[in-house]
Amino acid sequence: MLLSHGGEPSPTGGPVARWSVEQVLALAPDDASRKAGTRLGAAGPWTGTGRDAAGAVWGLCKGSGSTPYRTVVDTTGPAYSCSCPSRKFPCKHALGLLLLRASDDAAFRPGEPADWAAAWIEGRRGRAAEKGGPAPGGDAARGPADAAARKRAERRAERVTGGAQELEQRLADLLRGGLAATDRAGYGLWEEAAARMVDAQAPGLAARVRELGAITGSGPGWPVRLLEECGLLHLLDTAWLGRERLPDPLAATVRTRVGLPVSAEGAPVRDHWLVLAQYDTPDGKIVARRIWLYGRESGRTALLLSFGAAGRSPAQALPVGATIDAELTPYPGGGQLRAELGEQFGAMPPAGPPPGIAAAAAPAVYGDALREDPWLDAWPVTLRDVIPVPAKGGWQVADAHADSALPIAPAALSRPGLWKLVALSGGGPVTVFGEIGHRGFDPFAAWEPGETEEGGRTAVGSVVQLV
Repeated sequence: MLLSHGGEPSPTGGPVARWSVEQVLALAPDDASRKAGTRLGAAGPWTGTGRDAAGAVWGLCKGSGSTPYRTVVDTTGPAYSCSCPSRKFPCKHALGLLLLRASDDAAFRPGEPADWAAAWIEGRRGRAAEKGGPAPGGDAARGPADAAARKRAERRAERVTGGAQELEQRLADLLRGGLAATDRAGYGLWEEAAARMVDAQAPGLAARVRELGAITGSGPGWPVRLLEECGLLHLLDTAWLGRERLPDPLAATVRTRVGLPVSAEGAPVRDHWLVLAQYDTPDGKIVARRIWLYGRESGRTALLLSFGAAGRSPAQALPVGATIDAELTPYPGGGQLRAELGEQFGAMPPAGPPPGIAAAAAPAVYGDALREDPWLDAWPVTLRDVIPVPAKGGWQVADAHADSALPIAPAALSRPGLWKLVALSGGGPVTVFGEIGHRGFDPFAAWEPGETEEGGRTAVGSVVQLV
């Protein structure tokens, strides 16, 4: 899946590409919005539609009342505004407007925005231009607030330390009594320990304790898996208790793993970022959204992480396959994969997949990442020239040019994306992006094989999302 062709010039000098239907639907917060937006993706309910050279589109959508809804979208964000009462983000009218733009370019008059749309567009771009300026009041105004924040951080660190010490004692008692006995204690043992970690303001430790409870009695060999996870939890506890002796990057990783909030503080990296994948996962009562990006010039892979409250999807969304000219600010910690999306300068023309590695090299890449973050479950990689093939008890991706293969992770075996990958390959080699971990390779996106054009060049294949 790629941005469709036919873009217009942007202020940054590059074309503003038109989104495809699949990219628009990927932004929908839920199935109901996707269906409702699809019904509004035709010209019938719309009047006054237009677009400008910087990537904004607008239109009036007929609703149940006498006054049409005013809808405007800035595709460089993306950002949305609509006069409808919906609390979904984007609403069905924004989705319908983008779907109409994707399928019928002639329905949009190029030129200056309507007055009601111009006010929102100018306000948004004005705020973006001012972002990063000095805070009112200067350093003197921030001094008392910073001192209070440091005191709160110190008090929280003391509570986390108490929780880590208590958890160490619980782990020692657990091993002294024997892991097999935990099967008889039930899940209440772990839930009570997790609640104590929540009281200690260490949500990362609480989450890992709950994972221990899920392992108990989970099938053949569960005591071995439980012992492995207890070892990792013990390593995290001792790392926190001795964090002053750790190198700064590892200490930052430990703070993140125990659940302390951190801020993006690295030097901003401006690049042409390819959106590799976007998917949501439940995290208790909230939804966590992960967006993977690849920098064309820096060669860096970055993760944007956002959250949505119960019943609402995260606001941040980027169409898979798009390339954006933007700045990312990395978070501290091992590997510095997580980043914060900063100023965006526009969309870029479609491009192919990132450079990949052979399947045989992927485990070593994961092993190197574990040196910086021993608690990593997986690491992002792009595999080139691999073929999905059935294996005993599951599937694997085999190297098309060598005698090596990686098992596909169990989590991916039940998803429809596996069959998309098999159909896309058709027995031939493809490029696949995903995560390699101790459970195997989890595919997130794949690129269609390019077709040979006249002159011996290979056309860029489109990307298919697998999650």
